[in-house]
Amino acid sequence: MDHIVTVQEAVTAFAEFMDPTDAELDAIELEMPAILADVDLLDAQIITMDRTPTELDVRRIRRARRRLLTALVGQAATVHRGGAA
Repeated sequence: MDHIVTVQEAVTAFAEFMDPTDAELDAIELEMPAILADVDLLDAQIITMDRTPTELDVRRIRRARRRLLTALVGQAATVHRGGAA
């Protein structure tokens, strides 16, 4: 019978190499506004899944879509100016 300790050692043997690099962290930071805006849009859409959307729901979704598009445009502009790739 194999012990979990031997498996644990094999799994964590390369843990230092699995950390994100500085470039990967910069890319995540660059994408974070778009990620958060996308989460807001999904939240607004989920709210309306089990009911007929009210005017307030429609506005909430529209605002969330605009925030997402703005974040995506800002992200693309940053990349083209020489930001993280």
